[in-house]
Amino acid sequence: MTASDLQSLFVTNLVRYNSGDRRRWRLIVGDVKVYSLATHAHCNWAVTPSGSASEVDAVERLADRLREDHPIITVG
Repeated sequence: MTASDLQSLFVTNLVRYNSGDRRRWRLIVGDVKVYSLATHAHCNWAVTPSGSASEVDAVERLADRLREDHPIITVG
């Protein structure tokens, strides 16, 4: 899975389970940052959501779930 695939997965799930449109959620999620496996062996990605407290909470809860299924991704 690539960073852009993961961002799309975030947006798809956030639209499905919360109100709002894809564009808004894409802005809230922001870019998926990919880190080196040498320093982040268990999970090599992170997101830094911005938005209201409830929007950020929704992204962070989803990030916790997605880390279980997709801990390692590639740049792209």
